Amino acid sequence: MIKFINVSKKYDKGIIALSNINFEIESGEFVFIVGPSGAGKSTLIKLLLKEEEPTSGTIIVNKKDITKMKRKEIPYLRRSMGVVFQDFRLLPNKTVFENVAFAMEVVGAHPKEIRRKVPMVLSLVGLSDKADQYPQQLSGGEQQRVALARAIVNEPSILIADEPTGNLDPDTSWEIVKLMAEINKRGTTVVMATHAKDIVDAMKKRVIALEKGNIVRDEARGVYGYAL
Repeated sequence: MIKFINVSKKYDKGIIALSNINFEIESGEFVFIVGPSGAGKSTLIKLLLKEEEPTSGTIIVNKKDITKMKRKEIPYLRRSMGVVFQDFRLLPNKTVFENVAFAMEVVGAHPKEIRRKVPMVLSLVGLSDKADQYPQQLSGGEQQRVALARAIVNEPSILIADEPTGNLDPDTSWEIVKLMAEINKRGTTVVMATHAKDIVDAMKKRVIALEKGNIVRDEARGVYGYAL
């Protein structure tokens, strides 16, 4: 599903973001990527989305070497991934329904399919009654639910979440993570970069811990901090 083989990323002035990273994520796993600010989490996510290129090494996604992927192939790679960000990134001039529908329109879905699918996904995230509202009328938690619905409406094989609870209160954060766990149970691979120690410790999912660009821990039922 996802494989990093000897992946390094160096920026200008010799800054090393990732150093010889190796790991594999199987289909259907739920994996937390943790570590302090500057550890390399965001760089890892950007490499996975092919927003940046590694300095060296190989990245495999869905059996394809994306480091050799041509520019015209990148949109197809990204269609296999749903992405949720800390800052929601909703379109302010579109309703909840239209925000989610837009993700389907981009990939050329038929209007009939959009009308069928969007209400189903909004129901899954508990927002059926908010379909006609605009982002500014919603709470932060509701906006993140819309972002989550938009990320999964095209049934991606991988859901990538970059600090999805960073702007949310603890209770709302739990609601979002429980939704992601439910999506994972339906077969979607989930990769979540986070600073949310309480959530990571309680979920008992696989944890890959980064520090100064290196993997310092990879545990099947891990915790945020170091195991005693």
